[in-house]
Amino acid sequence: MPSELVIVYHRQPYEEVEVDGTIEYRANKSPNGIVPTLKSFFGKVENAAWVAWKEAEDTSNPGFDRVINIEDSFGKYTVYRLPLTGAQVKSFYHVTSKEAFWPILHGFKEKYNYDPVDWPTFKEVNWAFAEAAAAEAAPGASVWVHDYNLWLVPGYLRQMRPDVRISFYHHTPFPAADMFNVLPWRGEIIDSLLACDVVGFHIPRYASNFVSCVRSVHDVGNVPRRPVEPDMISEGSALSDRTVPTEIRTEERTVQLGVTPVGVDVDYIKRLAESDTTAKLAERFRDEIGETRVLLSVGRTDYTKGGADQLLAFERLLERRPDLRGVVRLLHVSVPANRAMTVYEPIQKELEEIAGRINGRFGTFTFQPVALISRAVPFDELVAWYQVADVAWITPLADGMNLVCKEYVAARTDGDGVVVLSEFAGAAVEMGAAVLANPFSTRSMDYAIDMALDMPEEERRARIALLRTSVEKRDTQHWAADQLALLSPADFGSESQESEIA
Repeated sequence: MPSELVIVYHRQPYEEVEVDGTIEYRANKSPNGIVPTLKSFFGKVENAAWVAWKEAEDTSNPGFDRVINIEDSFGKYTVYRLPLTGAQVKSFYHVTSKEAFWPILHGFKEKYNYDPVDWPTFKEVNWAFAEAAAAEAAPGASVWVHDYNLWLVPGYLRQMRPDVRISFYHHTPFPAADMFNVLPWRGEIIDSLLACDVVGFHIPRYASNFVSCVRSVHDVGNVPRRPVEPDMISEGSALSDRTVPTEIRTEERTVQLGVTPVGVDVDYIKRLAESDTTAKLAERFRDEIGETRVLLSVGRTDYTKGGADQLLAFERLLERRPDLRGVVRLLHVSVPANRAMTVYEPIQKELEEIAGRINGRFGTFTFQPVALISRAVPFDELVAWYQVADVAWITPLADGMNLVCKEYVAARTDGDGVVVLSEFAGAAVEMGAAVLANPFSTRSMDYAIDMALDMPEEERRARIALLRTSVEKRDTQHWAADQLALLSPADFGSESQESEIA
């Protein structure tokens, strides 16, 4: 049956588990991943579909049903599994998306690798996603496309189905034109995004950057802007803007620019944090670490996350403050983004070398200052560690949003704790009460961690109270409501009090 809402995302909306020779479809383990949030939209429409890929040796005879019907706690929906070969996945996702697009999106021009890119395969895969979405969409349906690896889907879909409403959401930063235009396919990408009715971003800066990229390709005249909400301006963040563009007008259509930061499921985290199971876990962890103070860092093994810079900052902390040796320890969780990608192996090796050196210099037979964890930590354990950690130390060099800092705040139901946050994380524009740090400056990193460790309790509680207000305001429900409004044609062009600013 044709769907009123079609979500196009590379991941399937469940985990496939084989039990006694039968495949079961189970809910994703992470409650704050984007998948559960997207699935929450299924309860708001009668018929919905999800388009994702599934690897197959032979795409003409994949060995699985391309279309299946799912019924779970989110409702009933159809899943279209697009069969892709391993070679297609490697080319379109691991090479083009991760080795060419990813570094440019995050401002690492020196990491950009053009040579292995197979652009025809990227186009072929995006066309296949668009075909699947076109086949699933009812007349006048809303199609919601997610993230940069599907940049070309809107343009192809508009050719196939001019009747549908197309929205695209960026889960990464969007760079300014001088960085984005390194990509030789910039014209094709921009033209595809301009085929959308809505293009969404986390924060105003990314929307402004998108406008600069569009203007480098097309003359779109004046772009209406409106003032940014005061609580989305952080004086210490490098990413704060005072105004935000609201739409781009082309000859074919008006493209609305939606800015809504992704949040976390605050209610779920709070329930988990207050459960007896988590309380027992937290008590066990406290007993294990004794009287030491804990700095907690959680992220992926990726050059954008600044893991090595953070470890070096911790080493400097122990060098200049002998009083903290044997007193402070760093729990550094760095999970490989994809074990099939060798590009991350040197990063992992560097983390292990620095952590080993720190433990060799400052450790004892009974105390190791750094615990480097290179595996995913179950979320219930992570929430318990959030409650134990004195400081959440989150200092990526670039990050579209970052939900770890928001999870930490939501989990601190005791009203204590400190967040040290990079001013280059999108979350920093909302979380000005955190201790903001510039990860490119050793002086700034050193000052921030000293400030966090020396902060009096009264100030800690005042800051985290402000952070909780922010995190609770822009949670997953807020994001879902804003995105649903943008997907609805009735709300299109509702901004009427905009000022014209070139």
